[in-house]
Amino acid sequence: MAEESEDFKYIVRLANTDIDGHYKIVKGISQIKGIGWRMAGVIARNIEIPKERRIGDLEDEEIEQIAEAVDSVLEIAPTWMFNRQKDYDLGEDTHIIGTDLEMIGKEDIDRMKRSRSYKGVRHERGKKVRGQRTRSNGRTGATLGVSRRRK
Repeated sequence: MAEESEDFKYIVRLANTDIDGHYKIVKGISQIKGIGWRMAGVIARNIEIPKERRIGDLEDEEIEQIAEAVDSVLEIAPTWMFNRQKDYDLGEDTHIIGTDLEMIGKEDIDRMKRSRSYKGVRHERGKKVRGQRTRSNGRTGATLGVSRRRK
């Protein structure tokens, strides 16, 4: 590994997430829940800091610049990259990060369960939701394989 400077930060805190300082900018930003590789690339391109730099080598002002870019991702990225398009409650396109993502996902599943939709019923019963096969794959518990016929 490369030599670390004296002011190298081994852990950087962004959007309530601890990020290893050895990661490069795009990999580090993508560690935030709700931000993937492509969204991290858009954010890194917008902040105009070289992508080859490591997160731990950045100055406090540059880290603050990344935090502002993560918060203002709605203005930076195109709408097709958002993880919440046409929200059920608001009807708007939003991008959710962090613990809010988990909370809203659970609310969506609970709403499906309450409305007794097909997906909600599948969630309740612990079955596969997205049309996968269940006869031969995804078995849980003590399931027998092929049983031999006795003579």
